[in-house]
Amino acid sequence: MKSHQPFLAQRLRVLLECKKHEQTGISKRSLSENTGYCHSSVQKWRQLYISGGLTALLSHNKNGFKPSSFSESEHQLLKTKLHDTQNGLVGYKELQRWIESELNKVVKYKTVYSYVRLNFDTKIKVARKSHVKKDEQAVEAFKKTSVKSVSRQ
Repeated sequence: MKSHQPFLAQRLRVLLECKKHEQTGISKRSLSENTGYCHSSVQKWRQLYISGGLTALLSHNKNGFKPSSFSESEHQLLKTKLHDTQNGLVGYKELQRWIESELNKVVKYKTVYSYVRLNFDTKIKVARKSHVKKDEQAVEAFKKTSVKSVSRQ
């Protein structure tokens, strides 16, 4: 029988090994070597079994996954904001401020960054900086000549 929770199989294997050596006794180091698990885990599981029996050994305090930072309606609002071509968001900091103002929710930058990267596959797109001594007339001349050369083809 295959368990859906892998920790159960590990603990049961340690328990079976303990039961094999119930008459003679076995050290935690030998038990660790025989089962292939860390000696501190083996000791902890053995103590659980001694103090609370099989129910204590097979119980756990795992709660599962952490709930999402945003509800379904907030997710949809974020989606429309991020896919709006006229939104003008420059980066994740600005999105974080938008969330605070529109959704009345204070969220850490890392949470905003992780959430929108994971759910919406976003990336910060920043334009290249322009040189401060750039000749504007040369830029205009280049634009005029490049348009003519493209239109002639």
